[in-house]
Amino acid sequence: MMEKSAKEARLAAFGRLLDVMDELREKCPWDKKQTNESLRANTIEETYELCDAIMRDDPDDIRKELGDLLLHIVFYAKIGEERGAFDIRDVCDSLCEKLIYRHPHVFADAHAGDSRTVEQSWEQLKLKEKGGNKTVLAGVPSALPSLVKAYRIQDKARNAGFDWEQREQVWDKVGEEWNELRHEIDRMDADRMEAEFGDFFFSMINAARLYKMNPDNALERTNQKFIRRFNYLEEQTHRQGRSLKDMTLAEMDVLWDEAKRLESPVEGERHG
Repeated sequence: MMEKSAKEARLAAFGRLLDVMDELREKCPWDKKQTNESLRANTIEETYELCDAIMRDDPDDIRKELGDLLLHIVFYAKIGEERGAFDIRDVCDSLCEKLIYRHPHVFADAHAGDSRTVEQSWEQLKLKEKGGNKTVLAGVPSALPSLVKAYRIQDKARNAGFDWEQREQVWDKVGEEWNELRHEIDRMDADRMEAEFGDFFFSMINAARLYKMNPDNALERTNQKFIRRFNYLEEQTHRQGRSLKDMTLAEMDVLWDEAKRLESPVEGERHG
C-alpha cells in the first residue's frame, strides 16, 4: 500500500504540473507568446545549469534545476498539442516503447551479462528501429560542444566494435599525434598546427574514455580549481592595495602556491 500511495502521489504531482502549464499558456502574456524557437536558448541554459548543479553534487540545486528542465519538456509538449502534432502522453508512450524495445534483456528473453553488452545491443537496436538512426554516428547531435561530441563519437564507434584491442595501445597514438603537433609547431604553419592539435586532443579524449574518465568532467574540475586559485590570487592582491597588473609573475606565483596549499590534499598537492 505504501508503494502504491507513493506512485499515486507522483502521478498527482505530474498532473498538477500539466494543469499549471495549461493555465500559464492560457492566461500569462509571456507564456502565451512562446514558441519552440524562443524557448530553445533557455532550454540550453537550463541544461547547463543542471550540469553545474550535478558537478557540485548539490541535491537542492539538482532538484530545482530538474524542475526547470521539466518545465521546458512540458512546455514543448503543450506547443505540440496545440499544433495537433503530439501531446505529453505521446511523448511518454514513445519513450516507454523505445525503452522496452532497447532493453530486450529486461522485457523479453535476451540475455545481457554486463553493461558493455547492453551498450552494444543498444546501438544495434537503434539502427534497426523504424525512423531510427541510419548510421552508427547519426545519433551524435551536430550541435554538441566539440569535446563532448568527440567522446560520444568514440563511444559509439566502440559499441560498433571499432576500438583498441588493449587500452594501453592508445598511448602510442597519443605519442604519434604529439610528435606530429610538435613538427607543425616547429614549422609555424597555423592551419596545420590547428589540425594536428585537434588530432592530439582527440587522442587524449580517447585515452580518457578508455581509462573510464569523462574528459568533460575532468576539464571542468580543472576549470573550477583554476577559478578558485585565481580568485584567491586576486583577493589577496586587492588586500595588499595592489592590482594584478602591478605584480610580477614571481609575486603572483607566491600567492598561487599559497592558494594550492590551502586546498585539500586531493585538489591541491596531488593534482597540482
